[in-house]
Amino acid sequence: MNPQSLASLPADAPWIVMKFGGTSVATLPRWQNIRELVASRRAEGARVLVVVSALTGITDALKQLCGEGEQDKRKAAAGAIAQRHYDLLEHMQLALPDTLGSRLSDLAGLAANGPAPRGELAWQAQVQAHGELMSSALGAAFLSHSGLPTQWLDARECLAAVALPNQNERTRLLSAMVEAKPDPALNARLAALGEVFITQGFIAREQHGRTVLLGRGGSDTSAAYFGALLKAQRVEIWTDVAGMFTANPRQVPGARLLQRLDYEEAQEIASTGAKVLHPRCLSPLRDPRVPLLIKDTNRPELDGTVIGPEVRAHAPSVKAISARKGITLVSMESVGMWQQVGFLADVFAQFKQHGLSVDLIGSAETNVTVSLDPTENLLDSDAIAALASDLAKVCRVKVIAPCAAITLVGRGMRSLLHTLSGVLAEFGQLRVHLITQSSNNLNLTFVVDEEVVDKLLPHLHDLLIAAGALRTDESALFGPSWQALYGGGEAPDAAPAWWRGPQRQRLLELAAEATPRYVYHLPTVRQQARELKSLAAVDRLHYAVKANTHPAILATLAAEGFAFECVSPGELEAVAAIVPESVPLLFTPNFAPRRDYVSALATRATVTLDAMYPLERWGELFRGHEIVLRVDLGRGLGHHEKVRTGGSGSKFGLPLDQLSTFLQLADAHGVTVRGLHAHLGSGVLDAAHWGEVYAQLSSLAERIGSVAFLNIGGGLGVPSHPGEVRLDVAELDRVLREVKAAYPHYQLWMEPGRYLVADAGVLLARATQQKGKGAFRYLGIDTGMNSLIRPALYDAWHEIINLSRLDEPATALYQVVGPICESGDVLGTDRRLPEAQEDDVILIAQAGAYGKVMSSHYNLRDEADEVVIDA
Repeated sequence: MNPQSLASLPADAPWIVMKFGGTSVATLPRWQNIRELVASRRAEGARVLVVVSALTGITDALKQLCGEGEQDKRKAAAGAIAQRHYDLLEHMQLALPDTLGSRLSDLAGLAANGPAPRGELAWQAQVQAHGELMSSALGAAFLSHSGLPTQWLDARECLAAVALPNQNERTRLLSAMVEAKPDPALNARLAALGEVFITQGFIAREQHGRTVLLGRGGSDTSAAYFGALLKAQRVEIWTDVAGMFTANPRQVPGARLLQRLDYEEAQEIASTGAKVLHPRCLSPLRDPRVPLLIKDTNRPELDGTVIGPEVRAHAPSVKAISARKGITLVSMESVGMWQQVGFLADVFAQFKQHGLSVDLIGSAETNVTVSLDPTENLLDSDAIAALASDLAKVCRVKVIAPCAAITLVGRGMRSLLHTLSGVLAEFGQLRVHLITQSSNNLNLTFVVDEEVVDKLLPHLHDLLIAAGALRTDESALFGPSWQALYGGGEAPDAAPAWWRGPQRQRLLELAAEATPRYVYHLPTVRQQARELKSLAAVDRLHYAVKANTHPAILATLAAEGFAFECVSPGELEAVAAIVPESVPLLFTPNFAPRRDYVSALATRATVTLDAMYPLERWGELFRGHEIVLRVDLGRGLGHHEKVRTGGSGSKFGLPLDQLSTFLQLADAHGVTVRGLHAHLGSGVLDAAHWGEVYAQLSSLAERIGSVAFLNIGGGLGVPSHPGEVRLDVAELDRVLREVKAAYPHYQLWMEPGRYLVADAGVLLARATQQKGKGAFRYLGIDTGMNSLIRPALYDAWHEIINLSRLDEPATALYQVVGPICESGDVLGTDRRLPEAQEDDVILIAQAGAYGKVMSSHYNLRDEADEVVIDA
């Protein structure tokens, strides 16, 4: 694109405000990126105002200059700062522009003269403002030299700081506020001067003409102020990440990009820990309804995050989990505070006197506890001690630190509380010092000991977001994961699903014959089986038969060398009828009747016990037998409470505190514990989990003495959401080999189920009718929870596709429902699909596991039949 070839703009052309941070303006290649981006916005027919931060590290250098008491050191610091800009000019092959020369000269004078008496704060503001003044002057010269005529604009001529009653001199000068409302006169004045402008973030001017700073995040806030003043078409924040994510991606690599948020949600996420955007920058944009877009300077092709007015009310959901460390709690207790007029006024007056801003507040009849956030306060030990000393005059004081605040953010938080039992259970095992629920119904915050947050945050993200507990428009809200964007891609997910390729036509033909119908693709079963067979550390793999009992699947897995794990006599019979007699069987029942054990002991299956009752009451049944003991390791994992199979809230496994008694019973009845088994839950994507189970079982086996093999269960997760990262099988093997090196004398068994067959199966149905109801559109299909109960039972998320219109744009937002007379008969909430017609073929993916085997004749509806494809 040749910027000089662009046509002149009409007087009413819209504005686009583009903000670039310190890393984005620090090198020549980054400025070349900026030039291309600005030219592209200009080509859209918009005027462009560029807002820049200081070069990386310059603001810190200016602060250090302000702290130097000696003139020579200040002058040396100013010289080093100037040299950074000279070096960049040299790389750009530019002569020193007059505007930059003036700024450098001013800085040298300020450094030489130092602060005037009683004017140190004003002097600091003047000095620190020069970072943006210099970078913008340099940028104006580069852009103009590159063929994009750019006007340098002094932000202080446009942004007027206002004095607020609760501000002192420091906050008025170093953390100022601006009231920015659409200003048609400024719009017209700038439009008459040019089409591309560059100005400074972080600075403004107060009523007496002094330069003031906008505080932390000031450049983002400046861009928002200009966006409001010019009533811009949009404000773009260009940074080093693609946008806001569902969690801090440096703590949770599987965090998903948030593609769309409203102002309030974004501000809540920003104010509770997200660093990509300062919460102050959103307020100016609300009234003029100016959208804000967060983009990656280095990868402008990524969609980023769009923040704007709420378009429609989605179902309540958790959109992000954020954490803030370094939190200090101050607990104040006094029997005399109950119904005592003025007590809280006296207490909070002390916080004001010490210049401390309170964040969270919890109260009881005799106690008030508040949190202090280090990002808004100077929380050194002296400040806290002085506060506590003054508070002690009116109440008993307890300081709790260091703490961390973990916040769940999303609309309608109060209506979600009944669905958060799994999350609350996680906190139940920890020291929780404070729980608050925001009055705007946008967040729920837990304050815990700081030491647990790094491990807890990824686990909570798995429970609430990664595993699909969210009930919202996936395609519109959630983008790829951080790993997918920045972690080298997701090669295992690169190949399209089998049903998108040549098999699509075959599926349409099968649907034309009959629906509903399950279809299984045996090549996918073989592919998954061979992937798991690559686990060199595993001595025996058992297929968990309950996932799918179709004879063709059983035969396929037997041919691939799998053993079989059954949970009932019926499954044992079904497997025995299909697989050779040489194939090992494992029987792992739970609360089974006596007759089930009698039946299983008459077969070749190895029997598992997970309670004392069978040995206490039916001990003679097991005399002389070798058994497997399933233990409960005290915790459960998984995407939903109903798939977590460990902990006291689960019916599975022998509690460890009963192990000694069980072993005594086994010895009394001549029963040998030959294997140990633990399975904590399903849908796990963290390879380290099985290593932990393996190590714990190994330690227990050492105590028992008779154990020869360890069964670490299954539960291998299958990604279902776009951008979700697959389980790293190579990493799983590495983890298991590492533990096995320490315990080489035990055989290692696993029992995967869903991992082998989920992706191999789809459920085909037909669209029957549509209904509009308020803001919702319902799409009915000819089967429901009678065929696939997982969404109703587990809140499971299955991809839903209009197979008849696979290549058409997804323009409609549907609630996909079945014909069953239950309000829970919802197969997919807020699904973006092409406009559907009656009889369109609807495909529900990942239905190969726990689909047909859990189906029923409920409402006397016919069950779906099953078809196998082996090509």
